[in-house]
Amino acid sequence: MTALGPVGTRTMKQGNEMGQTAKPVLSVKDLTTSFLVDGQWKQVVRDVSFDVMPGETVAIVGESGSGKSVTSLSVMRLLAKNQSRVAGSIVLNGKDILALSDKEMRRVRGNDAAMIFQEPMTSLNPIFTIGRQISEALTCHGEMSRTEARAETVRLLEKVRIPNAASRFDEYPHQFSGGMRQRVMIAMALASRPKLLIADEPTTALDVTIQGQILDLIKLLQAEEGMAVLFITHDMGVVAEISDRTIVMYRGEAVETGLTDDIFHRGKHPYTRALLSAVPQLGSMSGQQWPLRFPIVDATTGELSVPVAVADTVDRGKTPVLEVKNLTTRFAVRGGLFGTRTGAIHAVEDVSFNLFQGETLSLVGESGCGKSTTGRSITRLIEPNGGKVNLDGYDVTGLDQASLRRMRRSIQMIFQDPFASLNPRMAIGNTVAEPIIEHGLGTRAQAREKAADLLERVGLKADMMARYPHEFSGGQRQRICIARALALDPKVIVADESVSALDVSIKAQICNLLLDLQQSLKLAFLFISHDMAVVERVSHRVAVMYLGEIVEIGPRDAVFGNPQHPYTKNLIAAVPVPDPARRGIRRGLSTDELKSPIRSIDYIAPKRIYSEITPGHLVQVAGATP
Repeated sequence: MTALGPVGTRTMKQGNEMGQTAKPVLSVKDLTTSFLVDGQWKQVVRDVSFDVMPGETVAIVGESGSGKSVTSLSVMRLLAKNQSRVAGSIVLNGKDILALSDKEMRRVRGNDAAMIFQEPMTSLNPIFTIGRQISEALTCHGEMSRTEARAETVRLLEKVRIPNAASRFDEYPHQFSGGMRQRVMIAMALASRPKLLIADEPTTALDVTIQGQILDLIKLLQAEEGMAVLFITHDMGVVAEISDRTIVMYRGEAVETGLTDDIFHRGKHPYTRALLSAVPQLGSMSGQQWPLRFPIVDATTGELSVPVAVADTVDRGKTPVLEVKNLTTRFAVRGGLFGTRTGAIHAVEDVSFNLFQGETLSLVGESGCGKSTTGRSITRLIEPNGGKVNLDGYDVTGLDQASLRRMRRSIQMIFQDPFASLNPRMAIGNTVAEPIIEHGLGTRAQAREKAADLLERVGLKADMMARYPHEFSGGQRQRICIARALALDPKVIVADESVSALDVSIKAQICNLLLDLQQSLKLAFLFISHDMAVVERVSHRVAVMYLGEIVEIGPRDAVFGNPQHPYTKNLIAAVPVPDPARRGIRRGLSTDELKSPIRSIDYIAPKRIYSEITPGHLVQVAGATP
């Protein structure tokens, strides 16, 4: 593959039109990064070249393993010295990065370039207040007193729209929501006024409305500070909304680069076209009655498969396989010297719905709305406070431990993080076979035979049974979790954010697998997600949750095509659309977090009233509003 050189005359002209100088903030030429694997150097990034101009946003897009994050870590010199080797040329703000000493490089980080990482909770120190952590960046890189650093920190927190910034200076990371923690990371990155901001998947794990706020915030801060931004993502909708130019990476190489509008509308490389076509677009299901399989990018050729509609599997003529009535789950809030109960978190409040055999009902909403707690309450991984749950003939809420164990044969969960839900010391063959043995549904030999069959069914090979979780990719680990969930032949599967953190093609493969399994096994899915475009494609019905309550529920085409509740409209409006023409759009920055579900001890939840817009499409007309 021929390496793509730095941007030429057109980008320089674009920079001049924006009132910028033609000298790049970052110039990367022939970057090649290698890792030491089994005693040999393996190239993971090859001959990558690009420039980033002042005030410009350049996006590096590609799937896991494409080399995009390694490229950014190479620029910041954050790779392990003994295990990595970086060759080529990296010039940042006039400095030859590869020629600097470690001490000189420490001064570059923060002053010349700063980086925002994907997961703020792993980047923030949980034992220090957020004010101290931002102040530390100021005192380390500048000549500031503690008082001056505190005042500047409060100013930065206000700049990134943290409400009540002064009073939140002494709070800890766990006291902030995910979106607010990401704002803290942005404030920390901006502390020393860097010329270049590198954002590595900063919105991937965030809810759609919080993601929209963070994107708007980065655009606004860039306009105010004149920063250059290197934005790394696999989300083409985000790329379209934020970037001036785009670099497409595939297997460690930059296969295409150019203005974002050209990449989206006149992309030449097959992988670029395939990647764009594989992105689920909100509204693409208009007129489609049943769920639709996702197109798949072929890993070898980069070509795209043609999506096929899924046959209707829903049997609404029978009794629902799952009936939930007035489900309520609350968590006690305690305070004071003796831990006295002072209130309650109303996590799930008076939730009701049915789920039929072969149907997918999606629960959508922001983090903290109660959708995961609903799934865990139904399976009694969390004990509900009230309501009724009937599952395949079981009254779930009244079961003793022995009966509860039998009931869980009928319902299984797939969790968001497969690595955290797999035992790292157990071979995957034993992991899948274990439920069969524990429930006494077969001998060890029969369990291993069924485990082998299930692994084949989810697209893995039986000869992989002796391997351990760390020997698989993220997508493969999620397949293992699906195989384990199928081991007891359940009627219902609760998929809790099971594809949220996966790349577009891996997400498509897992969703297609779930659709195929639903069709062949007549499974019912409670699909919990904040990815509205995926939800639209896989669902028969959709329920929108806000502050523990369902505010709108109905057939997928009714909820997406004719949303009635203000919160549903906000969710749909916040979804990034892969269209560069929307780059100038601002959704309107909000400094508000999701309203608190904490209530006083004597609080009595009001009875909610629902209006039926069309058959099966119900909207809450009284009660909580965003």
